[in-house]
Amino acid sequence: MQSGLGAKGMFLHIFYWIVLALAAAPLAYYLLSLYCVIGYFHELRKSHPLTSTFAPPASILKPVRGVDHEAYENFASYCRLDYPEYEIIFAVAEPDDPVVPVIERLQADFPDCPIRLVKGVARVGANRKVNSLCRLVHEAKYDLVVMSDSDVRVEPDYLRVATAPLSDSEVGAVTAFYRCRTNGGVAADLDALGMCLDSAPGALVARRLEKKMQFAYGWTMATTKKHLGEIGGWEGMANFHSDDFELGNRIARRGYRVELMRKPVWMVFPRETIRQLVGHELRWSIGLKNVRPTGYRGLILTHGLPWALLAAGVAVGAGWTGVAAAYLLAYVVLRLGLAWITGVWGLGDSGVSKKLWLVPLRDAISFFVWVGGFFSEEIMWRGLAYRVQNGQLYPVPSASLRKESGPRGVGASITSPENIS
Repeated sequence: MQSGLGAKGMFLHIFYWIVLALAAAPLAYYLLSLYCVIGYFHELRKSHPLTSTFAPPASILKPVRGVDHEAYENFASYCRLDYPEYEIIFAVAEPDDPVVPVIERLQADFPDCPIRLVKGVARVGANRKVNSLCRLVHEAKYDLVVMSDSDVRVEPDYLRVATAPLSDSEVGAVTAFYRCRTNGGVAADLDALGMCLDSAPGALVARRLEKKMQFAYGWTMATTKKHLGEIGGWEGMANFHSDDFELGNRIARRGYRVELMRKPVWMVFPRETIRQLVGHELRWSIGLKNVRPTGYRGLILTHGLPWALLAAGVAVGAGWTGVAAAYLLAYVVLRLGLAWITGVWGLGDSGVSKKLWLVPLRDAISFFVWVGGFFSEEIMWRGLAYRVQNGQLYPVPSASLRKESGPRGVGASITSPENIS
C-alpha cells in the first residue's frame, strides 16, 4: 500500500514538473518576442532618416465593398500625399454599391487628384477582393502598385515610405504594421491589441528565425506589375483565403525580400460587438491553420494565460504557493511589457497604454478562438459563406449565400468592364 502511494506520489510529482516546464514555454516565447521587437525598433531608430529620392509614379489600388467606419476620411488621406505623381483607383463589384457616392464625393472634393472608379469586376475566383485586384492591376497606369484595405488611413509621407525599399532590386514587396484608431468600445480596443500582442511580435520572431519575412499584410502591400507577373499575377491567387500571405510568400519564394515600412499605417476600427470580434478572429485563425498548419498547432506553446493558470493551479496543489505566484506574475509582467514596448515604444501608438487592462481578456479570447479553429473549416466573409481547404476558398450554398447571390453575391452578374468613372 505504501509503495503504491509512493509510486502515485512520484508520478504526480513528475506530472507537476512536466506542467511547470511546459508552462514556461510561453514565457520563453514572450522573452524571445521582446528580444526581437526591441532589436528591430532599436535598429530602425539607429538607421538614417529616409532621404531616398526614389519616387517613381505609383498606382494606389483600393478594392472596396460597402462603407467602412469613417470611410471618407480614410479615402481622403490618400488624396493629400506628398508624392510627385500617383493615381488612386477604386473598384466595386456592383455599380449600386453604397460606397460609390462616397467615392464620387471624393472625386468632387479633390479635383486635382487623379481618382478613378471602376464598376464591375470579372469573377476570376472565389475571393472577391482578389477579383477586384485583378481588374485594378489591369487598369493601373504605372508599374509600381500599392494596395491597401479600405479601413486604412495614411499620413502625407505614406507613398515615399512605402516605395523607398523597392529602390533595391532585391526587394520584391513592402508591407507594414499598423497603429490603431478606436472609438473607445471594448470590442474594438480588444481587436486593436492584436497588433502589439501577436501580429507584430510574431512577425518579427518569424523574421528573425527564418532570416527573412515570407508574407505580407493586406493593410498595405507595395510591389510592381513585374513582380506580380513573376508569381502568376493576382489571378493565381483568386481562390485563396489569405491573399496577403500568398503574395508575400510567393514573392519571397522567388528569391526577393519582403520589407517592412519604416512607419506603420493607421487602422480605423469601428464600434463592434464581442461576437463580431470573435467571428473575424475565427476567420483569420481558420485561414492561418490552412496556410501554416504546423505553425498553427505550435501556437499552443505561445498562449501564456491558460498555461500560467494551469501552472498556478498545479503549484498550489503541490503546496508551492510561491511558484504559483511567480508564474502569474511573470505572465502579467511579460505580456503587459510586450504590449507596451511593441505598441507605445515601437509603433508609437500611445493609445495602447489605456488598453493594457484588457490584455488578459484579449488573451483569453485568442486562446478560445485558436481552439475553435480546429473544429471548423467554414467562415463567413462579408456576409458570404465559404469552406477553407488547403488555403483555398470554396463557396458554401447556404442561406446567407443565396440571399446575397442577387445583386451583390458571388454569383451576381458582372457589369460592363468599360464602366469606369
